[in-house]
Amino acid sequence: MQKKLTTILLAMLLGMGTLTLAACDNDGPAENAGEKIDNATDNAQDSMEDAGDKMEDKMDDAGDKMEDATDNNS
Repeated sequence: MQKKLTTILLAMLLGMGTLTLAACDNDGPAENAGEKIDNATDNAQDSMEDAGDKMEDKMDDAGDKMEDATDNNS
């Protein structure tokens, strides 16, 4: 009797584990919302990095112009 009960419990646990894994395939609304937030955050970060790079280029150009103007006035 003990062996039969153990076998039944093991089969139930394996069955529940299989159902749990099968349920993980479908993304729920919270998962989809989280992915959208992640994508929006990544896009915002990329935009900020691009803006920073452009600002750095503009500042380098302005510094070069100031240096040229100083050299010409010397």
